[in-house]
Amino acid sequence: MMHEQFLDYLRYEKRFSPHTLTAYESDMGQFVEFLTKTYDLSDPAEIRHTHVRSWMVDLMEKGNVPRSVNRKLSCLKSFFKYLRKQGEITTNPMLKVIPPKTGKRLPVFVPEKAMSLLFDKVDFGEGHAGLRNRLVMEVLYCTGIRNSELIGLKTAGIDFSSNHIKVYGKGGKERLIPVARHLAVLMEQYIGLRKAVFPGNEIPNLILTDKGKPLSAGFVYNLVKRYLSIVTTVEKRSPHVLRHSFATHLSNGGADLNAIKELLGHSSLASTQVYTHNSIEKLKKIYQQAHPKAETTTEP
Repeated sequence: MMHEQFLDYLRYEKRFSPHTLTAYESDMGQFVEFLTKTYDLSDPAEIRHTHVRSWMVDLMEKGNVPRSVNRKLSCLKSFFKYLRKQGEITTNPMLKVIPPKTGKRLPVFVPEKAMSLLFDKVDFGEGHAGLRNRLVMEVLYCTGIRNSELIGLKTAGIDFSSNHIKVYGKGGKERLIPVARHLAVLMEQYIGLRKAVFPGNEIPNLILTDKGKPLSAGFVYNLVKRYLSIVTTVEKRSPHVLRHSFATHLSNGGADLNAIKELLGHSSLASTQVYTHNSIEKLKKIYQQAHPKAETTTEP
């Protein structure tokens, strides 16, 4: 089926993140298993749009929501595009596949007051662990970087003279993100403490575990969930919620949408526009309260 070569292509040439690779590997495995069991197909050149549609129906019947199905279809689009590039197929079956419609999902974010409460009142503890935990929360909220970008953040990628950090996003794309002076100071303090706690440690990653190893995605997720649970009741309490909070608060503060797009590392402005929703709702309330013709009533 050539899906193993496809995954290697994403891993070594496109430099997809481990998280995305895991998802694509799962999606391709499900698709290949379905084709084998249902149609006894193994040759990519024999796959038609009807086979993909049949898989879509099967996924929906098993309880997969449209958003999940669309993510799996996105994987297939990349797969068949790869096959065309390799000359393994002449027609792309995905061109005739219509994805299921999904409702617009607004990003979950933590209110500004809750974030202020977290950093002003919550005790993060003493020593390496305490400073490390605060730094993780501060970096995620103050820069909006992804979990994977935080884990991969290198000490050498911090420019203290210009107060910015260098991160590598999806596909290995590099971008520079400004950091507030207080965050730069916090980073300097952590680097000094890290050298004292782990003398001779040459690991390039900025933030380390209690054992002096690079952070893992699960470690960061659990840490963020623990601290957000103290100050908010939002259902989702993940590193990505801090990314949403960063972008939403910038938008509410009047930041230019293109600037937010660059800070987040989005390839398309369409991905960033979702953060304008909350700003628009805020403007509606101001308009309704302030404009004399905002509220009209009809006399009986």
